[in-house]
Amino acid sequence: MQTKRILTIQDISCVGQCSLTVALPVISACGVEVGVLPSALLSNHTAGYSGWTFRDLTDDIPEISARWKKENVKFDAFYTGYLGSTKQIDYVRDIINTDGNPGALKIIDPAMADNGRLYPGFEAEFVDSMKTLVAEADFILPNITEAALLTGTEYKEVYDEAYVVDVCKKLSALGAKVIVLTGIGYDSESSGVVIYEQGKLNYYRHKKIQGGRNGTGDIYASVFVGALMRGISTYDAARLAADFVVKAIENTLGDEDHWYGVKFEPAIPWLATTIEKLATPN
Repeated sequence: MQTKRILTIQDISCVGQCSLTVALPVISACGVEVGVLPSALLSNHTAGYSGWTFRDLTDDIPEISARWKKENVKFDAFYTGYLGSTKQIDYVRDIINTDGNPGALKIIDPAMADNGRLYPGFEAEFVDSMKTLVAEADFILPNITEAALLTGTEYKEVYDEAYVVDVCKKLSALGAKVIVLTGIGYDSESSGVVIYEQGKLNYYRHKKIQGGRNGTGDIYASVFVGALMRGISTYDAARLAADFVVKAIENTLGDEDHWYGVKFEPAIPWLATTIEKLATPN
Protein backbone atom coordinates (compact mmCIF):
# COMPACT_ATOMS: atom_id res chain seq x y z
CA MET A 1 0.00 0.00 0.00
CA GLN A 2 1.35 3.42 -0.96
CA THR A 3 1.03 5.80 1.98
CA LYS A 4 -0.40 9.21 1.22
CA ARG A 5 1.30 12.28 2.64
CA ILE A 6 -0.77 15.24 3.77
CA LEU A 7 0.33 18.67 4.98
CA THR A 8 -1.77 20.26 7.69
CA ILE A 9 -1.35 23.97 8.38
CA GLN A 10 -2.67 25.31 11.69
CA ASP A 11 -1.52 26.39 15.13
CA ILE A 12 0.02 24.35 17.92
CA SER A 13 -1.79 24.78 21.22
CA CYS A 14 0.56 22.78 23.42
CA VAL A 15 -2.20 21.92 25.91
CA GLY A 16 -5.93 21.66 25.27
CA GLN A 17 -6.51 18.85 22.74
CA CYS A 18 -7.02 20.94 19.63
CA SER A 19 -5.31 22.01 16.41
CA LEU A 20 -2.08 20.14 15.59
CA THR A 21 -2.06 18.12 18.82
CA VAL A 22 -5.28 16.55 17.51
CA ALA A 23 -4.50 16.43 13.79
CA LEU A 24 -1.22 14.52 14.15
CA PRO A 25 -2.47 11.50 16.12
CA VAL A 26 -5.87 11.28 14.44
CA ILE A 27 -4.68 11.43 10.83
CA SER A 28 -1.77 9.10 11.62
CA ALA A 29 -4.25 6.59 13.11
CA CYS A 30 -6.03 6.64 9.75
CA GLY A 31 -2.86 5.32 8.10
CA VAL A 32 -1.84 8.60 6.47
CA GLU A 33 1.56 10.32 6.77
CA VAL A 34 1.30 13.82 8.24
CA GLY A 35 3.56 16.80 7.63
CA VAL A 36 2.92 19.93 9.69
CA LEU A 37 3.32 23.65 9.17
CA PRO A 38 2.57 25.51 12.42
CA SER A 39 0.97 28.92 12.01
CA ALA A 40 1.51 29.90 15.66
CA LEU A 41 2.66 28.41 18.96
CA LEU A 42 0.48 28.79 22.07
CA SER A 43 1.02 27.47 25.57
CA ASN A 44 -2.65 26.40 25.61
CA HIS A 45 -5.83 27.19 23.73
CA THR A 46 -7.71 30.40 24.50
CA ALA A 47 -11.02 29.04 25.80
CA GLY A 48 -11.39 28.77 29.55
CA TYR A 49 -7.80 29.43 30.58
CA SER A 50 -6.89 32.67 32.37
CA GLY A 51 -4.13 33.45 29.87
CA TRP A 52 -1.71 32.04 27.37
CA THR A 53 1.57 32.63 25.59
CA PHE A 54 1.54 33.27 21.86
CA ARG A 55 4.27 33.22 19.24
CA ASP A 56 3.37 34.19 15.67
CA LEU A 57 5.17 31.98 13.14
CA THR A 58 4.06 33.83 10.00
CA ASP A 59 7.57 34.86 8.98
CA ASP A 60 8.80 31.26 9.15
CA ILE A 61 6.25 29.97 6.64
CA PRO A 62 7.86 31.13 3.35
CA GLU A 63 11.32 29.99 4.50
CA ILE A 64 10.02 26.51 5.31
CA SER A 65 8.24 26.27 1.98
CA ALA A 66 11.38 27.40 0.14
CA ARG A 67 13.38 24.63 1.80
CA TRP A 68 10.77 22.05 0.78
CA LYS A 69 11.03 23.22 -2.81
CA LYS A 70 14.81 22.75 -2.74
CA GLU A 71 14.37 19.26 -1.30
CA ASN A 72 11.55 18.44 -3.75
CA VAL A 73 9.13 17.68 -0.91
CA LYS A 74 5.61 17.23 -2.24
CA PHE A 75 2.24 16.47 -0.67
CA ASP A 76 -0.85 14.57 -1.81
CA ALA A 77 -3.25 16.86 0.04
CA PHE A 78 -3.39 20.04 2.09
CA TYR A 79 -5.59 20.54 5.14
CA THR A 80 -5.78 24.00 6.70
CA GLY A 81 -7.18 24.88 10.11
CA TYR A 82 -6.77 28.02 12.20
CA LEU A 83 -4.82 30.70 10.35
CA GLY A 84 -4.05 33.87 12.25
CA SER A 85 -3.94 36.59 9.59
CA THR A 86 -4.61 37.53 5.98
CA LYS A 87 -0.86 37.39 5.38
CA GLN A 88 -0.84 33.75 6.44
CA ILE A 89 -3.70 33.01 4.07
CA ASP A 90 -1.68 34.48 1.19
CA TYR A 91 1.30 32.28 2.08
CA VAL A 92 -0.92 29.20 2.36
CA ARG A 93 -2.48 29.81 -1.04
CA ASP A 94 1.01 29.86 -2.55
CA ILE A 95 2.00 26.63 -0.79
CA ILE A 96 -1.07 24.65 -1.82
CA ASN A 97 -0.59 25.77 -5.41
CA THR A 98 3.12 24.94 -5.64
CA ASP A 99 4.03 22.19 -3.16
CA GLY A 100 1.58 19.48 -4.18
CA ASN A 101 1.76 16.38 -6.34
CA PRO A 102 -0.50 16.41 -9.42
CA GLY A 103 -4.12 16.33 -8.30
CA ALA A 104 -3.31 17.17 -4.67
CA LEU A 105 -6.51 17.83 -2.72
CA LYS A 106 -7.17 21.15 -1.00
CA ILE A 107 -9.24 20.72 2.16
CA ILE A 108 -10.08 23.97 3.97
CA ASP A 109 -11.54 24.33 7.43
CA PRO A 110 -12.26 28.08 7.57
CA ALA A 111 -11.77 28.20 11.33
CA MET A 112 -12.67 31.77 12.16
CA ALA A 113 -16.07 31.97 13.88
CA ASP A 114 -18.75 30.24 15.95
CA ASN A 115 -22.04 31.04 17.68
CA GLY A 116 -22.79 33.90 15.31
CA ARG A 117 -19.55 35.86 15.70
CA LEU A 118 -15.94 35.98 14.54
CA TYR A 119 -13.17 34.83 16.83
CA PRO A 120 -11.38 37.66 18.69
CA GLY A 121 -8.90 39.50 16.51
CA PHE A 122 -10.64 38.78 13.21
CA GLU A 123 -12.37 41.46 11.13
CA ALA A 124 -14.29 41.57 7.85
CA GLU A 125 -11.00 41.75 5.94
CA PHE A 126 -10.11 38.27 7.20
CA VAL A 127 -13.42 36.87 5.94
CA ASP A 128 -12.77 38.37 2.49
CA SER A 129 -9.30 36.83 2.44
CA MET A 130 -10.66 33.43 3.52
CA LYS A 131 -13.04 33.54 0.55
CA THR A 132 -10.02 33.44 -1.79
CA LEU A 133 -8.85 30.23 -0.11
CA VAL A 134 -12.33 28.71 -0.19
CA ALA A 135 -12.59 29.51 -3.89
CA GLU A 136 -9.70 27.15 -4.63
CA ALA A 137 -10.84 24.35 -2.30
CA ASP A 138 -11.85 20.84 -3.23
CA PHE A 139 -13.52 20.44 0.18
CA ILE A 140 -14.54 22.99 2.80
CA LEU A 141 -15.72 22.21 6.34
CA PRO A 142 -17.43 25.30 7.80
CA ASN A 143 -19.88 25.49 10.66
CA ILE A 144 -23.10 27.45 10.11
CA THR A 145 -21.60 30.72 11.42
CA GLU A 146 -18.62 30.50 9.06
CA ALA A 147 -20.89 29.57 6.15
CA ALA A 148 -23.11 32.59 6.80
CA LEU A 149 -20.13 34.95 7.00
CA LEU A 150 -18.53 33.60 3.84
CA THR A 151 -21.75 34.01 1.86
CA GLY A 152 -23.05 37.25 3.35
CA THR A 153 -26.13 35.42 4.63
CA GLU A 154 -27.96 36.39 7.80
CA TYR A 155 -26.90 34.09 10.63
CA LYS A 156 -29.72 32.12 12.21
CA GLU A 157 -29.66 29.93 15.29
CA VAL A 158 -32.88 28.26 14.18
CA TYR A 159 -33.16 27.36 10.51
CA ASP A 160 -34.72 24.89 8.12
CA GLU A 161 -33.40 22.84 5.21
CA ALA A 162 -34.23 25.60 2.70
CA TYR A 163 -31.87 27.95 4.55
CA VAL A 164 -29.11 25.34 4.58
CA VAL A 165 -29.55 24.59 0.87
CA ASP A 166 -29.35 28.31 0.06
CA VAL A 167 -26.11 28.69 2.04
CA CYS A 168 -24.60 25.61 0.36
CA LYS A 169 -25.44 26.93 -3.10
CA LYS A 170 -23.78 30.25 -2.26
CA LEU A 171 -20.66 28.48 -0.97
CA SER A 172 -20.56 26.46 -4.17
CA ALA A 173 -20.84 29.68 -6.17
CA LEU A 174 -17.70 30.94 -4.40
CA GLY A 175 -15.81 28.06 -5.99
CA ALA A 176 -15.76 25.32 -3.35
CA LYS A 177 -16.36 21.94 -5.01
CA VAL A 178 -17.69 19.98 -2.02
CA ILE A 179 -19.24 21.49 1.11
CA VAL A 180 -19.31 19.58 4.40
CA LEU A 181 -21.40 21.73 6.72
CA THR A 182 -20.96 20.67 10.35
CA GLY A 183 -23.15 21.00 13.43
CA ILE A 184 -26.45 21.16 11.55
CA GLY A 185 -29.49 20.30 13.63
CA TYR A 186 -33.15 20.81 12.85
CA ASP A 187 -34.40 19.95 16.35
CA SER A 188 -33.13 20.11 19.93
CA GLU A 189 -32.41 16.37 20.20
CA SER A 190 -30.15 15.84 17.20
CA SER A 191 -27.32 17.32 15.21
CA GLY A 192 -25.69 16.28 11.98
CA VAL A 193 -23.61 16.94 8.92
CA VAL A 194 -24.72 18.23 5.53
CA ILE A 195 -22.79 17.11 2.47
CA TYR A 196 -23.40 19.20 -0.65
CA GLU A 197 -21.71 17.67 -3.67
CA GLN A 198 -22.43 18.16 -7.38
CA GLY A 199 -25.68 19.97 -6.61
CA LYS A 200 -26.99 17.18 -4.36
CA LEU A 201 -27.50 17.39 -0.61
CA ASN A 202 -27.13 14.49 1.83
CA TYR A 203 -27.66 14.69 5.57
CA TYR A 204 -26.23 12.45 8.28
CA ARG A 205 -28.18 12.81 11.52
CA HIS A 206 -26.81 11.76 14.90
CA LYS A 207 -27.71 12.32 18.52
CA LYS A 208 -26.83 15.65 20.07
CA ILE A 209 -24.93 15.83 23.35
CA GLN A 210 -25.73 19.11 25.05
CA GLY A 211 -22.99 21.58 25.91
CA GLY A 212 -20.09 22.89 23.87
CA ARG A 213 -16.77 21.04 23.78
CA ASN A 214 -13.40 22.53 22.83
CA GLY A 215 -11.51 20.91 19.95
CA THR A 216 -14.35 18.87 18.47
CA GLY A 217 -14.22 20.78 15.18
CA ASP A 218 -10.52 19.99 14.81
CA ILE A 219 -11.15 16.33 15.66
CA TYR A 220 -13.97 16.15 13.14
CA ALA A 221 -11.93 17.70 10.33
CA SER A 222 -8.92 15.47 11.06
CA VAL A 223 -10.95 12.25 10.91
CA PHE A 224 -12.67 13.41 7.74
CA VAL A 225 -9.33 14.20 6.09
CA GLY A 226 -7.75 10.92 7.15
CA ALA A 227 -10.71 8.89 5.90
CA LEU A 228 -10.87 10.78 2.63
CA MET A 229 -7.19 10.10 1.97
CA ARG A 230 -7.81 6.38 2.44
CA GLY A 231 -10.27 6.38 -0.45
CA ILE A 232 -13.43 6.51 1.65
CA SER A 233 -16.38 8.34 0.07
CA THR A 234 -17.24 11.87 1.12
CA TYR A 235 -20.46 10.80 2.83
CA ASP A 236 -18.86 7.89 4.70
CA ALA A 237 -15.91 10.07 5.75
CA ALA A 238 -18.33 12.70 7.05
CA ARG A 239 -20.37 10.05 8.88
CA LEU A 240 -17.29 8.40 10.39
CA ALA A 241 -15.95 11.74 11.63
CA ALA A 242 -19.26 12.56 13.31
CA ASP A 243 -19.44 9.16 15.01
CA PHE A 244 -15.88 9.52 16.28
CA VAL A 245 -16.61 12.95 17.77
CA VAL A 246 -19.69 11.58 19.54
CA LYS A 247 -17.59 8.76 21.02
CA ALA A 248 -14.96 11.26 22.19
CA ILE A 249 -17.58 13.43 23.88
CA GLU A 250 -19.20 10.41 25.53
CA ASN A 251 -15.78 9.39 26.89
CA THR A 252 -15.55 12.77 28.62
CA LEU A 253 -19.02 13.00 30.18
CA GLY A 254 -18.94 13.11 33.96
CA ASP A 255 -15.31 14.20 34.22
CA GLU A 256 -15.52 17.82 35.32
CA ASP A 257 -11.73 18.11 35.46
CA HIS A 258 -11.56 17.49 31.71
CA TRP A 259 -13.32 20.74 30.75
CA TYR A 260 -10.63 21.84 28.26
CA GLY A 261 -11.27 19.23 25.54
CA VAL A 262 -12.56 15.72 24.90
CA LYS A 263 -11.04 12.27 25.46
CA PHE A 264 -10.57 11.23 21.85
CA GLU A 265 -7.54 9.03 22.53
CA PRO A 266 -9.46 5.98 23.87
CA ALA A 267 -11.53 5.95 20.67
CA ILE A 268 -8.50 5.82 18.35
CA PRO A 269 -8.37 1.98 18.21
CA TRP A 270 -12.00 1.98 17.06
CA LEU A 271 -11.14 4.58 14.43
CA ALA A 272 -8.15 2.65 13.09
CA THR A 273 -10.14 -0.59 12.86
CA THR A 274 -13.12 1.07 11.18
CA ILE A 275 -10.91 2.89 8.69
CA GLU A 276 -9.33 -0.40 7.60
CA LYS A 277 -12.76 -1.92 7.02
CA LEU A 278 -13.94 1.00 4.89
CA ALA A 279 -10.72 1.98 3.09
CA THR A 280 -10.14 1.45 -0.60
CA PRO A 281 -6.85 -0.43 -1.22
CA ASN A 282 -4.24 1.76 -2.93
